[in-house]
Amino acid sequence: MSSTLHKAQNGNILVVDDTPENLRLLSGILTEKGYQARPVPNGKLALSAAQSIPPDLVLLDIMMPEIDGYEVCRQLKASEVTKDIPVIFISAINDVMDKVKAFAVGGVDYITKPFQVEEVLARIETHLKICSLQHSLQEKNQDLATAIHQLQATQEHLIQSEKMAALGQLIAGIAHEINTPLGIIGSSIDNIATFWDVNVTNLPQFFQEISADDRDYFLTLLHRSTRQENVLTSKEKRKLKQQLISYLEAKLGENAEEIADTLVDMEIYEDIEDLLPFFQSLNWELVLNTAYQFASLKKSIGLIQRATAKSGKVVFALKSYAHFDSTQEKVEANLYDGIETVLTLYQNQLKQGIEVVRKYADLPKIVCYPDDLNQVWTNLIHNALQAMDYKGTLTIETQQKEASIFVKFTDSGKGIVPEVLPKIFQPFFTTKAAGEGSGLGLDIVKKIIDKHEGTISVESVPGETAFTVSLPIH
Repeated sequence: MSSTLHKAQNGNILVVDDTPENLRLLSGILTEKGYQARPVPNGKLALSAAQSIPPDLVLLDIMMPEIDGYEVCRQLKASEVTKDIPVIFISAINDVMDKVKAFAVGGVDYITKPFQVEEVLARIETHLKICSLQHSLQEKNQDLATAIHQLQATQEHLIQSEKMAALGQLIAGIAHEINTPLGIIGSSIDNIATFWDVNVTNLPQFFQEISADDRDYFLTLLHRSTRQENVLTSKEKRKLKQQLISYLEAKLGENAEEIADTLVDMEIYEDIEDLLPFFQSLNWELVLNTAYQFASLKKSIGLIQRATAKSGKVVFALKSYAHFDSTQEKVEANLYDGIETVLTLYQNQLKQGIEVVRKYADLPKIVCYPDDLNQVWTNLIHNALQAMDYKGTLTIETQQKEASIFVKFTDSGKGIVPEVLPKIFQPFFTTKAAGEGSGLGLDIVKKIIDKHEGTISVESVPGETAFTVSLPIH
């Protein structure tokens, strides 16, 4: 399921109720809102329909002849085909124990008849979004597992110890870059689950208790809390909060600190005068706190989306890097794709104190061995980072001269002494301490460049070392 729900395509909902009037009503509501409603009058047909074409969500009545809703849910959850489909019970039974039983057999929500149309649609959309996010996370995890498997397979071809050392350092950095967004996703999902546990059952009562004006203010708060794009620092938030407290104390007198604290957390700190009448109403605290809970839900979903995008970028880079072309045939490739893949995989090391300056020219694609060139970029970038002790400036510059492409990597490290320069491309020559390198890295780089009928040169003075790679376009 796509993370962005298109109702007509992904809102396939199985509606199960033995009362024809209820089936017609629910199916009509869902169809009108763009969902694909599949009405069935009993549990037996529901199980058959779910097995043949699994829906995205099931709306399930409890009291039905032959097979009741509890048993239908049990059988759905026992099947590999349907176990992950969210089931929302919708029933006239309002006993607490029946609700507990509904959740115990695998239901994700419980709506009591008679229901409000807006409530049913809101819960359906929310559970479809949660399900979509879970599917997206599972796909990303599977992609990551596949990429890591491919990377492990690639390692079998890296017989030189220098390649293995570089690869090991890449994996260490990648683990950090993946764990961070996964931690954000896990925390956000916990927040979403807590929201539904605490707030869902209270929503009908909340909308009944508040006035029409309060509902308008509730929607205004929700809209304004989701339109801010700037990320504030803690210092900026404290300053805004103090300003808002002073303003509200002058306008309202009491409750200024509580209101300011909640509004700033919701990222509402402008045009507050429009909300002043609301804060003098009877139910302002209930409405504000409920709006805050909904804003927190929206924020958690946004965090999941951004974290998923970040981990997806790393997974894509890892898959590209791990790819191994067993045919060893030249293909047309964009050099920047390979360079940026390596930079992405080194992101954890770069952000500790390395400034990367890109001076990219508009280059054509070249005929090459992309996987081999990725190893060249890896060695040169890795050596540059080590030469700078992971603090300094790495400049990557490209240009085209006639039928050749030039790629230049310049670091701000301490430089290479003149007597060492003629030896650096020799096999087994290294200036590193014992155990830190085999001396094969630049030898491998030179062999790959020779394989492409290109050249590699080095220039070094204290504070600046530059490796320049020249490759033919065809």
